[in-house]
Amino acid sequence: MRSMLRAGIGPIMLAVLTLAAGSVLAAKEDLGNGFTHHGVATPVSTHRGTVATVDGAGRDVVLLWLFDRRGGYALLMIDAETGKSEEFPMPFPPGGDCPYASILSSGNRFYTHFNSHFVEFDPARRAFTFCRETAPRMAMGMTEDDNGLIWSVSYPQSGVVSFSPKTREFKDYGHVHRENWQQYQRHVAADDAGWIYFGIGPTASHIIGLDPRTGKAKPMIPENERVRGAAEVHRDVNGKVYGYPGTAVDHPDGGKDNWYELYKGQARKIGKEPSIRKKPIITSSQGLFHTEFPDGKRLAGCDPVERVLTVEDPKTKTVKTVKFDYHSEGAHVMGLAAAPDGTICGGTAFPMRFFSYDPQTDEWTNREGYGQWNTVARQGDRFFVGGYGAGFLLEWDSARPWVPTEKGKPESNPLFLADGEPHINRPHDLLACPDGRTLVLAGTPEYGFTGGGLLFWDRQTKKRVLLEHTEVLALQATMSLAALPGGKLLGGTTPSPGTGGEKQAKQAELYIMDLSTRKLEWHQAVFDGAQEYSDLCPGPSGLVYGVVDRARFFVFDPVKRKLIHEWDTQTSFGPTNSHQGPRTFVTDSKGGVYMLFVKGIGRVEPGTFEIKLLAASPVPVGPGGDYFRGRIYFASGSHVYSYRVPAE
Repeated sequence: MRSMLRAGIGPIMLAVLTLAAGSVLAAKEDLGNGFTHHGVATPVSTHRGTVATVDGAGRDVVLLWLFDRRGGYALLMIDAETGKSEEFPMPFPPGGDCPYASILSSGNRFYTHFNSHFVEFDPARRAFTFCRETAPRMAMGMTEDDNGLIWSVSYPQSGVVSFSPKTREFKDYGHVHRENWQQYQRHVAADDAGWIYFGIGPTASHIIGLDPRTGKAKPMIPENERVRGAAEVHRDVNGKVYGYPGTAVDHPDGGKDNWYELYKGQARKIGKEPSIRKKPIITSSQGLFHTEFPDGKRLAGCDPVERVLTVEDPKTKTVKTVKFDYHSEGAHVMGLAAAPDGTICGGTAFPMRFFSYDPQTDEWTNREGYGQWNTVARQGDRFFVGGYGAGFLLEWDSARPWVPTEKGKPESNPLFLADGEPHINRPHDLLACPDGRTLVLAGTPEYGFTGGGLLFWDRQTKKRVLLEHTEVLALQATMSLAALPGGKLLGGTTPSPGTGGEKQAKQAELYIMDLSTRKLEWHQAVFDGAQEYSDLCPGPSGLVYGVVDRARFFVFDPVKRKLIHEWDTQTSFGPTNSHQGPRTFVTDSKGGVYMLFVKGIGRVEPGTFEIKLLAASPVPVGPGGDYFRGRIYFASGSHVYSYRVPAE
């Protein structure tokens, strides 16, 4: 059943005509100069932390941090009895950032920390009551100590702040522990003497202690006990903190009997995991969902997509559901492509949704998606998806009914085919090879890892082959791919590691691989100091077009294995578009090649390789991108647009 959507949320307002059976027709808008606005792909927000509590009058309310394409833009307060909602804009610009941790204090105030700002919301006063700029950037973990102080530890270099709700004193300790990789601090705890402890990861775990009197940080475990993974710390009701260095992600059976007792800045090794009676503190990651109201009722559900809130009363054994509302500019579009059924399809992030737009009927369809659709591609009569996390691969048959994806469920449509974990976690390219049977998925690896692999899927044999980075280019991840004649593959890499990983290679390279043997035949750092080959595209006469660092267009001869043309497009047109799977190059039905720049649409002239800017876009051009019936479709933020290609 198609979801009921409003396609008129955001800076461009559209009329919406509701059709039968939940489908939606949006009145597209001609923006002039060949551009058309088609609407918001997923006009809803997601939560980044939700808690059940009470307001100043003792009424049950639900508080949640709202997140859309702008970032964490507001706090939503919902009356659990009536569904009446109030929206409180963040007292600072979200800047695309959002909550990754929050805490409801014992004093019934809601805190978060992101985009280098720490804030307090008081539901009794129905207002933000404190906001302070901090050292960069956002909390990964928060806690409350025995004196009622709120503590926050932030990514990427362990910034620490504290705030006293009673005295209103705020302290920013700055970055107290540095690594040459971006740290995640998911566990934070305070002992009853006031010391703060936090675990970091994922490249090399550690437990760090902080003396609040001096602001000095102290490593709590030996260097030789650090593992690739994340350390944990937990506060016990006895006043002490217990932690362990973590279980290595690549050695899951290790580290379980390596626990420490942490107290007054000292670490005592105790071996086996103790029986911890955790001190109740209402805090967690962006997935925080606290369900208990003070009067004993329970928040059974709060769905921002359907705008429905459900409360259970264990005393009366009744369930009440109410509708609520809020404003949204929609979820980020990750990328799009033309599907076999003649629609423009893709996915959005936060929430993770599938969308389909029919250019003939101006009709939108929106459904729950499986994970984050980073990359999309068509091969024959199927539509394929490469997604985050675990680098999964899906196959969608648009001619058959939609059946929500479940791993291991063969009747699913889209069907789960395979995944690339841990060698691919965040896909950047999905190549549908011209042989009609081979798919190649590429991207960066699991959190804390360095070097991404390649996943090959054979549609005929239905078998997966997964290569590690050492079988492609060690300490590199493939960012872009292009099919070459004769069953070869051209890849462009990035030295960027998995999220939170350690960069070890200095520059990106190009390589040629034989598809049948999956062995490299050649590789070279063609551009000195390059950090990513942003996209690749087959051109005329066996040549390949490419973009390096979103700034330089080049033409590569894979037979001679050398550059034959390059151009600093950054100077002429600004940067090319970007996303995790950017789809910068777009080809038409006759083999013409177009390029998506943030400022507009360009065309590559064969022979001369000159790039002609066809039109400046009325909006920043974001993820691409596909050609369909004379138009190039692309996204900008949460919106979908198209450009009518002029006839030559």
